[in-house]
Order: sequence, then structure tokens, then C-alpha cells
Amino acid sequence: MNSGNEHLQRSYGSYQRSKRIVLLAEVLVLLILVLVSLSLGAVRIPISATVRALFAPDTISFQYAAIIREIRLPQTLSALAAGAGLAAAGSVMQVILQNPLGSPYTLGVSHAAAFGAACSVMFLGTGVAVGGDSGIIELLYPYKTMLCALLFALMASALIVLLSHIKRTSSEVMILAGVTIGALCTAGTMFLQYFADDIQLAAMVFWTFGDVGRVNWQELTMITVVTVPSILYFHMHRWSYNALSMGDETARGLGVPTERLRLTGMGAASLLTSVIIACVGVIGFVGLVAPHIARKVVGEDQRFSLAASVLTGGILLLASDLAARLILAPRVLPVAILTAFLGAPVFILLLIRGYR
Repeated sequence: MNSGNEHLQRSYGSYQRSKRIVLLAEVLVLLILVLVSLSLGAVRIPISATVRALFAPDTISFQYAAIIREIRLPQTLSALAAGAGLAAAGSVMQVILQNPLGSPYTLGVSHAAAFGAACSVMFLGTGVAVGGDSGIIELLYPYKTMLCALLFALMASALIVLLSHIKRTSSEVMILAGVTIGALCTAGTMFLQYFADDIQLAAMVFWTFGDVGRVNWQELTMITVVTVPSILYFHMHRWSYNALSMGDETARGLGVPTERLRLTGMGAASLLTSVIIACVGVIGFVGLVAPHIARKVVGEDQRFSLAASVLTGGILLLASDLAARLILAPRVLPVAILTAFLGAPVFILLLIRGYR
């Protein structure tokens, strides 16, 4: 009997060590990507100069220090925070809904934010400023547009939660409601674009191109203030999510308040998603693909898969942003284009491997 218990303890200890090794490897990859992201771009800066710019900016040229600290550092940290937040929201949504298609993008929150931004351009006169021959487009009132996008995203999230509450939090109802809201908001955006003039149309299209390069320090602070507490909240309820993944009856038998857990989890995930999308624009597939990759690597246990999803989301968006900067340099692509091109085939591959 004792030998059996000792064998079980050794197996469980080995199981935990293997998962922690994977998480540490992801942290290492993420740190390397951060340094590479700060070094590469239209102006290539040596890694040694990059490290000195972070910790001793007076020892390098003013140009290098300004590029890293004022341009690349907020862009890199924004990609890290947005990727981690979207992946965490997607992971929790998939567990809560018990549906592998749950994500901020498939639930219509992203489309609602795009519709809100289009309404601000059309009716509040945010407009654009076009920078001569350079073709640079900037929103004249970015915070007004961001506030409208946030408001519409939160309204869509609240409607999904309300419908699920009326129908006793059925996961099928949540998915169908999200798809319906997304289609309705897409139709509304297209309607506004049809009647918009050239300047307004350019502003609407510009905002829908999700890009972390336009995030400043104030918006990065807003993303971080929402992302960190949300991830900590999800981590605190990891055991409840494990119980919920085994079915509602099993979770209730273990004392988990399933209805309240779904409502609060969806609320936190929706708020997190809304803030990120309002700041960086529409970025698809990160919240859908990252949790699937994490579960393929560390399994279904939320104690490890949630942390792995957060790290994987940061890696995916940071790597996509780096590729977007380099693939057509010196022209920079919006990172949402890369995530769509990469996310769709990766998700199809995961589906095929899963069915096998």
C-alpha cells in the first residue's frame, strides 16, 4: 500500500515538474522575443545596445535610446499585454461555455467594437488626418473613438451574458447569441461605410486594422490595469474551472456555483477583451488559437493551461508584430493581418490533429 502511494506521489511530482518546465521554456522564449522585438525594425539596433537602453540609457546614443524607449518598448509591451489578455479571455470562455469555439472574436465582441468605432467616425466627426505623400492616417480624436468602441463592446458582452442568464447560461445560447450579434454589428458597419465619404471611410478602415504600434503609454497603462487583475481573478478560480470542465452536475456536486461562475467569468473576460480591442483595434484568432495550442502542450488542467495560454498568447502576438515589421520593411503591416493569415491555418491544423 505504501509503495503504491509512493509511486503515485512520484508520478504526480513528475507530472507537475514537466508542466513547470514547459512554462519556464515559454517564459524564456518570451524574454528572447522581447529583446529581439526591441532590436529589430526599420533601424536595427544591437542586442547589447538594447539592454543598455533599458537599464543605462546614458551609455548609448540618444537616437537608439529614443527609438527603444519611446517607440518600440510601448509597442512590444502592448503586444505582450494584449496577446496575454486575449488568450486568457479565450481560454476562460472556452471552459465556461464548454465549447472549443469560444473566443472574443467568435462571440461578436470584436465586431461590436468595430461598429462603435464606425459610429464615432460617422456621427461624432472624429475624422482622419492624412499625412501628405506618406499616406499616414491618424484619427483626430482617438480617445473619443476608443470610448465608443469600448462602450459598444461592453454592450454586446452584457447582452450575451443577459441572454445566457435568461436561458440558464446555456453555452449554445451564448455562442449563437455571439454569432448573431457579430453578424448584426458587421452589417451595421457595412451600412455606415456605404454612406460614408472618403475621409470617414478611411478612418473606419484604419481603426479596424488592429495594430499595437499605435498604442501609447497611457493606453498601455489602461490595458495593463485591466489585464493583470483579470488574469489573477481567473487564476484564483482555476480549481472551479477544472470542476466545470467535467460537467455542471459534477461541479455542483463539488460545491461550485456554476451559474455565478459563468456570469462573473464571462463578465471579466468581456471587460478585458473590450478594453484591449478599444485600444489596439480588432485582432482575431489569438484568443481562439492560443488556448488550443496551450492545451495541446500542457493538457486540460487549468492550473497549467491558463498560464500556458497567457504565455502562448503573448508569444503569438509578439512574434506576429515582429514579423509584420520585418516582412515588408520599411513598410509596417498591421499585426491583425498576420494573426489572421497565421491563425486560420494553425487552427485548422489543430482541428485535424485533434480528430486524428
